[in-house]
Parts: sequence; structure tokens; C-alpha cells
Amino acid sequence: MSAYVEFKNVKKTYKTGEIEVHALNDVNFEINKGEFCVIVGASGAGKTTILNILGGMDTLTEGSVFLDGTEISALSKKKLTAYRRYDVGFVFQFNNLVQNLTALENVELASQICREPLDAAKILEQVGLAERTKNFPAQLSGGEQQRVAIARALAKNPKLLLCDEPTGALDYATGKQVLQLLQDTCRKNGMTVLVITHNQALTPMADRIITVSSGTISSVRMNDNIVDIADIEW
Repeated sequence: MSAYVEFKNVKKTYKTGEIEVHALNDVNFEINKGEFCVIVGASGAGKTTILNILGGMDTLTEGSVFLDGTEISALSKKKLTAYRRYDVGFVFQFNNLVQNLTALENVELASQICREPLDAAKILEQVGLAERTKNFPAQLSGGEQQRVAIARALAKNPKLLLCDEPTGALDYATGKQVLQLLQDTCRKNGMTVLVITHNQALTPMADRIITVSSGTISSVRMNDNIVDIADIEW
């Protein structure tokens, strides 16, 4: 069985005038379908570049990247747009909700652009917001807004859920609720979830832990002793 996500000898170089910045150098790793993977590393280590390449928002300089047997790194611009639209759900540190749409309308927005969307109201119920569907973002707490953002990503029925510091703008207790939701989504729906964080304390919640430092993978390890979010302290 080949891996669901695969990075092979990935290199990313940015050029600014005469200066070359090596954001990634010889990055290799695999993630299996249905895994909860945490990519951890200091700020500037290259985590977000990995996520942006996997999400089809950035291109690589050398190497190849696969998702579910498709070589994303070889896709045309048009096909990359379709890939971002249909195959990947994104959750960022800031939820980027449309302020003049209700929670339900925000989730429906995502389902309008994809092939086999899930029911928006049902997804909001799953993330614990059945009573808040008619509320606007300004009427929701930070954690509720982030749950709407996760619901919006899930409504696309994506192959992969990519989360970049999803609790970065939240307080401790709310952050825990959001991480619990992501862990539950992975377990109950068999969703492949990838979370990027600088917080080493979050690694026990993952099946697979990938550590990035200075643009390269310093370790990949499987976690045999998965800890529930409720039991993690930081």
C-alpha cells in the first residue's frame, strides 16, 4: 500500500534579487490515510511552506509531492485550482469568515464550490453549533468562529484537512476544544488531518509526529501512546 501523502526530495528556493533563500531542502515523509499528523517546528523552520505546497498554494523547486496517487507537484495551474477547491480543506489561525453571512451561510459557501458537499446544517451540528446556525460571526465567540471555519472546511468533503496553527488565536480552554474536535473528526470520519504547530506539547495527540528544523525533516516518528486532548497540558 502506497502512502496517502508523500513528499519526495522536496526543495523550495525563493529568490529575492540576487539572494536565494532555501526554505526547504530534501524533505521526505509519508502520511497514511486517516492519520492525525502533527508537523512541529520553530517559527521559520519551513512548516508553513510544506503546508502551502501540499495545499496547492505554492509550488516546489525540485522533487515531487503526491496525494492519493496524484502527483500534485506536476499539476497545471488550472488543475491546481480544482485540487484546492475539491480535495483540500483549510483551517488557518484566523478564521477568515465572511462577516455579513450567518454561520450556516459561511459553511454553505464552501459546499457551493465542490463536487460532493456534505450537508452544512449537519456539519454545524457535528461541531456543536446546531443552536448557532443563524448567528453572524460577530455574535460568536472566538472558539465558535473557529468551529465554523472547521465546519466550512469539512463541508467540502475533502481528502485532506490542513490546519495551520488552528488554535493560535484562541485561549487555552477554547484551543483544547478545537483540537478535540479535530482529533474526533479524524477518528470518527477517517479524515486525514495535518496540524502545523510550534507547540511541542501537542505532539502526544498525533498518530505521526514530523519535526521540521531549518527547512529539513529532523525526525518522523509514530506515536504508540496517543493521548486524549483533555489530558494534555501546556
